[in-house]
Amino acid sequence: MAVSRRPCSVAAASALSLDAVSCPCWKDGQNHFHDSSFLLFVEKREKRENCIVGKRPYPKMELPGLAFAVWMFICFRVSVDGYPNGKVREACASMVPCHGSSPKLSPEHVITVNRTEFKPGESVEVQLSGPDFEGFFIQARDADDLDSPAVGSFVLVDRRHSQLLTCGRTMNSAVSHTSKAKKKVVKVYWIAPGVAPKRVRFLATVVKKYKTFWVKIPGPDVSQPNAPFSTTPLYTTSEAVSTSHSVSYLTKPFNASGCGNTKFCLRNPSNCDPESASCFFLSFRQEKRSVVIEMSGASEGYLAFALSYDQWMGDDDAYLCINKDHHVSVSTAYLKGRSPPVLDSKNALEDVSWRLADGVLQCSFRRNISLPTYKGRFNMNVSYYIFLADGEASEGGPIYKHHRQPLITNGMYNVTGIPQDIGGSRSPRLIKAHGALMFVAWISTVSIGVVVARFFKPVWSHSFLFGKEIWFQVHRMLMLTTIMLTSFSFVLPFIYRGGWSKQAGFHPYLGCTVMALTIFQPLMAGFRPSPHAPRRQLFNWFHWSIGTTARILAVVTMFLGMDLPALDLPDPWDTYTMIGFVAWHVGTDALLEIHSYYLIRKVELIEDDRVQILQSLTSAEAEGNLFKQIVLTIYICGNIIFLVAFLAAINQV
Repeated sequence: MAVSRRPCSVAAASALSLDAVSCPCWKDGQNHFHDSSFLLFVEKREKRENCIVGKRPYPKMELPGLAFAVWMFICFRVSVDGYPNGKVREACASMVPCHGSSPKLSPEHVITVNRTEFKPGESVEVQLSGPDFEGFFIQARDADDLDSPAVGSFVLVDRRHSQLLTCGRTMNSAVSHTSKAKKKVVKVYWIAPGVAPKRVRFLATVVKKYKTFWVKIPGPDVSQPNAPFSTTPLYTTSEAVSTSHSVSYLTKPFNASGCGNTKFCLRNPSNCDPESASCFFLSFRQEKRSVVIEMSGASEGYLAFALSYDQWMGDDDAYLCINKDHHVSVSTAYLKGRSPPVLDSKNALEDVSWRLADGVLQCSFRRNISLPTYKGRFNMNVSYYIFLADGEASEGGPIYKHHRQPLITNGMYNVTGIPQDIGGSRSPRLIKAHGALMFVAWISTVSIGVVVARFFKPVWSHSFLFGKEIWFQVHRMLMLTTIMLTSFSFVLPFIYRGGWSKQAGFHPYLGCTVMALTIFQPLMAGFRPSPHAPRRQLFNWFHWSIGTTARILAVVTMFLGMDLPALDLPDPWDTYTMIGFVAWHVGTDALLEIHSYYLIRKVELIEDDRVQILQSLTSAEAEGNLFKQIVLTIYICGNIIFLVAFLAAINQV
């Protein structure tokens, strides 16, 4: 999930001693300040000089120059450069201050009104009160759609502590503070528009201190005469949404009975028991025109699943079970791109229940197969890819990006069709192929090729294949295979990501370095001097140095790649197994080096006549060659075991 940039909201100015929260609107080269009784025009030059990121002319700056400059840079770059229409419109929609912390859940302040019914054009007295606070932001919205724009306009009572703002196209549709002076009560009047929703709810964001604030504190509903009773929950925000139906507690954990017979199940690992802390479980059971959904997994934060038309995150129908202070809320959301999910204020779920025990989070709910009136909800009688993810949630409720790749089905499935019991994969196929090919290249082919070239020249010096020594042909064949496997594997992550990955750390940088060295080796070998040329020794040194560097970097790259979210082999098994392979290769190399040194010393100690020397040399070479062939056979078998272990682990991810 990517980090979103929030514009500075109305409440953000409170802790920074700014007089205003936003610059007035620009129109026809003039500056418009909107108030209930007057409209002040000033020149555009004064606007640029005196109003920067929401600050009116002020006789003396209270902030230190450096702090003010930093705040100016952050807010101006994010809100002005990122949003051409200014930060006000974005702040009006989210009502979230950019204070770098999460909002509190239990509000200390209340909104009261002097009447519960209204007619178009009538006024309603609105009062915000509670313990001392510095900043505030008040709006009125459609009670049946709290994500809709602000409605109606306000009239001020005390201009010293409050000011009018324009949100969207509605003039004077919001009220905010003018300074960070302590306040206990704010009173304004709301004027109902000519075309008003049936029910209106007042919302307030309150900043007590810079790090202590509440977002979208709900007030009472006011409605037009004869409006139907509202079933919308009292406290719903984009940050923390509760279900609009009754919630119960599960008395016992889920079970897998009926999977593949009466309900569609997705499990990881395959055939695991949802009562187990190591099992991630998702099931769908059709009941007439609705589907009962069960979700279970080890998580202290949240569990979520999504229906998607492809295997990429974005434009998906998502459902989340979020643990907030040991209380689980179930919400619907819509995923757009790789941005964090925006929880819906309208909830289409029924019969919600949950359980949190022994680190296992479980929730169950029902939804209709078709929900045409709910935007973003997919029909459940169509085939989709299914995502299952888990992650952490903050104390305030917002969730963090899942720390590992979601479980994704290998194909598209209709959960209301024939019941199936399936598994999925937490690694995309292209990334799996990338990892598998790299393991084949750098655990088997290159390692065996290096050992053959280093120790088997004297063993196979008199054996030829296609006119060349057999050791050279074997070495060249294995190295060319390594180049082909590495080159093909190298492009797969770029195809999957659609470009460079900024979230893979040093792995892609080292991978590019290994690829460059891999290509350079055969190019340099094509220009190698003859065996007796003066520069042959220099070539041998460069050839060995570049090859050894490439092998070391390849091992480091594999170490880093095994724990990336896109692959994420079992930890710490993957680390210990890779260390075991390195020890196996280094140990074999050291053993053959010691054997070669011993063989040379044995020949040097022979001091008899020439015939006996030749006989001893022949005998020593025969013994040495047999030993090397036995070691090579054992080494190849060990390499195959390590390779199979890694390939099996990749297949299970």
